[in-house]
Amino acid sequence: MLSVSGLSCVRRGRTLFSGLGFSLPAGRWARVTGRNGKGKTSLLRILAGLIVPESGEIRWRGRDIHEERSAFVRELCFLGHLPGIKGELTPWENLQVARCLSGGEARLDTDQALAEVGLAGLEDVPVRTLSAGQQRRVGLARLLVSGALLWVMDEPFTSLDREGIALVRSLVARHLEAGGLAVITTHHEMELDGKAPLDIDLGWD
Repeated sequence: MLSVSGLSCVRRGRTLFSGLGFSLPAGRWARVTGRNGKGKTSLLRILAGLIVPESGEIRWRGRDIHEERSAFVRELCFLGHLPGIKGELTPWENLQVARCLSGGEARLDTDQALAEVGLAGLEDVPVRTLSAGQQRRVGLARLLVSGALLWVMDEPFTSLDREGIALVRSLVARHLEAGGLAVITTHHEMELDGKAPLDIDLGWD
């Protein structure tokens, strides 16, 4: 469903990677690795259509993501270094906004999603009053209300404790089992019940 060919990225006159290509079918996930500064976050932002590559092409369902932008965005949920939520809104309000902006059919409603990530009872407090880990969980709940088939996740374990890390693994595993796709950067070991990743190594030199 996701295919990449001849992808190159240049930042501040320096080539981070070039000639990158891979294909990711439904039910599979890709793990992006490489030392800091090799372009992991840039690659994820390119895959999400947030920045334009120096060269190359990204196709979703066989169509260029920039030519079919609206259709692609409806099936994408991007979780970056920051959780992508508004501090003055409550967790419930943040997810309602995410639901309205998404064109997909959510697996869970807002209350169910918050309970799924361990935030039952905290639905109506301002997000800015929550801990960093709890804010991260609100961000994870966005995945569940988005209805997106493609999850692009940049270091999803940031600020999470051991229980939160296990939660991420469980959410991703169930997403793949349901036919979803995921592209993930992480410094953590990540085993998904026999779901071997497609490894995309951007280099360690």
